[in-house]
Amino acid sequence: MEDNNFIDVLGYKVFKNSLVDAVNYINGFNKIHIISGNPEVLYTGLNNRVLFENFTSKYSFIIPDGVGVQISSKILKTPVKEKIAGIDLMKEIINKASLENKSIYLLGTTDENLKACVANLVIKYPGINITGYKNGFFDINNPIEIINEIKEKKPYAIFVAMGCPRQEEFIVRYMDELPCKIFMGVGGSFDVIAEKVNRAPKWMIKLGLEWLYRVLKEPWRIKRLGSIPRFLLLVIRGKK
Repeated sequence: MEDNNFIDVLGYKVFKNSLVDAVNYINGFNKIHIISGNPEVLYTGLNNRVLFENFTSKYSFIIPDGVGVQISSKILKTPVKEKIAGIDLMKEIINKASLENKSIYLLGTTDENLKACVANLVIKYPGINITGYKNGFFDINNPIEIINEIKEKKPYAIFVAMGCPRQEEFIVRYMDELPCKIFMGVGGSFDVIAEKVNRAPKWMIKLGLEWLYRVLKEPWRIKRLGSIPRFLLLVIRGKK
């Protein structure tokens, strides 16, 4: 039976409703991989069989994070209700965990930024139980100590901030083995929460120009924008 909470974009089921709806929807899963569906992540999935199989599995949940996916939904005449930024959904999950006395685990970024992120989360969510955290500089093929710690701590949610595709590859590889309910790759969100990197002004976010702000602040990001036109071209070619 088709789930009308989603639209189809290049074979991906992308959630079409609001942030509040997304929070409610993921509650129904025993285990879920939340994917911030921007063109870079989804385009990478199209060219990686293992990631694509995970992204399209019944355990995965793709949110429309990125103006490219919003444009794609309009091209297909099935517009999403709103952009759902990964960091916003992450904060909602953390808030819910703090209210329900559920623990979280943070994996990624540098030691300095990670410690600042943890400190700021504790201030903002006084009830939060951060059961563990580790920087993102480790051998993804042999993270025995990290895996054992996560198994021991049994966090409700794990957030992985190592950039695409490394964070997605980690989740796909170890999701079945780990006891967490929620797995989410969150890119640079730890750095933003740590106040080491600023988000775009609200007016730019509202106009879908957050990507432009990031490029102006970090010019090296311009190389990553190539995935947007390539992704949109595939959508246009596949449109019936």
